[in-house]
Amino acid sequence: MKKYQAKVLSNKQVSKRYWHMVVDTSMIQTPVKPGQFFHIRCADTFSPFLRRPLSVYRINKETTEFLYLVKGQGTIAMSQIKEGDTLDLMGPLGTGFTLDQQAKTILLVARGVGVATLAAVAQAAYNQGTHCVAILSARTKEDLLAAEFLEGFGATVYKVTEEESTSHVEHIEKVILREIFSQYKIDCIYTCGSRRLSRLSQKAANKHHIQGEIALEEHMSCAMGACYACVCDIRDQEKIKSVRVCIEGPVFPLDKVVME
Repeated sequence: MKKYQAKVLSNKQVSKRYWHMVVDTSMIQTPVKPGQFFHIRCADTFSPFLRRPLSVYRINKETTEFLYLVKGQGTIAMSQIKEGDTLDLMGPLGTGFTLDQQAKTILLVARGVGVATLAAVAQAAYNQGTHCVAILSARTKEDLLAAEFLEGFGATVYKVTEEESTSHVEHIEKVILREIFSQYKIDCIYTCGSRRLSRLSQKAANKHHIQGEIALEEHMSCAMGACYACVCDIRDQEKIKSVRVCIEGPVFPLDKVVME
């Protein structure tokens, strides 16, 4: 695991709750994959002491972008980082998504900040000529930050929000998924950000006999597999076993993750 001192090119508030950071990562020689994350030191002081994991939002040749929700002490401190500051980060870490080169159309299902994780998948899919259909769920229309980003890569985007009463699972299952699978031959499903939508994605993948992958969002203290703070259960043949999200994940086969 390598640690870098990277220059912050911008760190701007893009909605009431979300910030967008662009970092110069030209010194990192290891390829960054969609679904991977960086473990970031939030401030120069010892408070907050623990780093915060940020999934990759957009991968460029010499820069990496992050879209993050400002919620707790760590991300509040992160939002105070200025352009030109040096960011202490470790990565890229974890297991990323796998994109089938032969896939013609894939389905992305994301809620909240999980959209940031799947945006990198849409970017990679566009680069290999794969069409994306996306269901983006959020509290408000203002929080649907990645919609235009995905549409810029040619994605067909379905937007659902709590304020419009369109984000409940029953509506998505009966109206949106029915329409999507009647119009497109979906080759794979990718999901992140909501247990309810993840269970729905599992159900859809099983029903239509297609593969899927899920990026799990768990609290990570060390991101090195030593603290076992980010353990989840997965199915291993006939058994259930515990794995570390930071090492074995954060991306897992959709049908393997236990979400009861």
